[in-house]
Amino acid sequence: MPAASSPRPASPAPAGDERYVIPNLRNACRILKVLGRHPDGLKAADLARDLKIPVTTTLRIMTTLCLEGLARKVDGRFELGPVLIQLGNAALAGTEIREQALPLLQKLTQLTDETAHLAIPCDDRALIVAVQDSPHPLRAASRPGFLAELHCSSTGKVFLAFVHRERIAELMAASPPTRRTPLTQTTVPAIRKEADLTRKRGFSLDNEEFNPGVRCLAAPVFGSDGQVVAAIGITAATVRFTEARVPEIAAKVRSVAAELSRLMGHAEHRA
Repeated sequence: MPAASSPRPASPAPAGDERYVIPNLRNACRILKVLGRHPDGLKAADLARDLKIPVTTTLRIMTTLCLEGLARKVDGRFELGPVLIQLGNAALAGTEIREQALPLLQKLTQLTDETAHLAIPCDDRALIVAVQDSPHPLRAASRPGFLAELHCSSTGKVFLAFVHRERIAELMAASPPTRRTPLTQTTVPAIRKEADLTRKRGFSLDNEEFNPGVRCLAAPVFGSDGQVVAAIGITAATVRFTEARVPEIAAKVRSVAAELSRLMGHAEHRA
C-alpha cells in the first residue's frame, strides 16, 4: 500500500473534485471524525489501523492537529481538542434550521413536558444541533454536538428511513451497528424493517435501544425540495414516557415537525 503522502491517482469520477484533494488533509479530517466517535480517545496505532494509513503519517498529522488545538494527547491517547468547541459553536450558530427550530423546540417541551431536540444528517450519524431541556431534574438527552448512531437513536432512524433507505446494508457494513442495550437491533433485516415502519407511520421510536430506561420519538422535517433535512423529537424516561403515551406523543411531535417543515418551505407536507 502506498504511503498516504504519495500523489493521489486521478479518478474519472467525480470528474474534477478528486484531482484537487490533498491526501493528508483528508486523512486529518477522517481522523477528527473517528475521534468524535471515541470520547475516551485512541492511540496513534489504533487510528492508523482503522484508517489504513502509516503510523508515521498518523503521528505527524496528530502532532499538527495538537499544535493547532484541534486535538490533544492525554495519557498516550489522542482526543478532540478545545478549539473544536469554538468552531462547533460557530457552525451551530450559523445553521439556519436551528434558528427556525428553537421556538418550536420550546413549544414541543411545553406540549409534552419533556426534553425536545433537533438533529441533522452528518455522514453516517445524526448530529444533535439543538436541545430544549424539560423541567424534570432527571434528563437523558444528548447535548448539542453529539453524533448519534443511526440504527438505535430516534433521529437516526428517521434518517435511515427517509435519507439512507437504499444504503442501509452499505452503511451497516461500513460501520457495524453497536448493541448498546439488549433491545438494540443490529441485523440489516431488522433495521430495514424498522425503517419501513418509520416511513409508514411517519415517526420513529427508540424503545430503550440507545439507553436503558429512556424512550425517544422523532419525526422527519422536510425541506422545500421534499427531502428530509432534519428530525425533531423528544427524549424521556420510560417511567414518564410509557408505551401507552406513544400515540399522544407521536401526534405532538409530528405536528411540530410539520410546522418546522412549513417554515423550511415545504408547504405540501402533511402531519
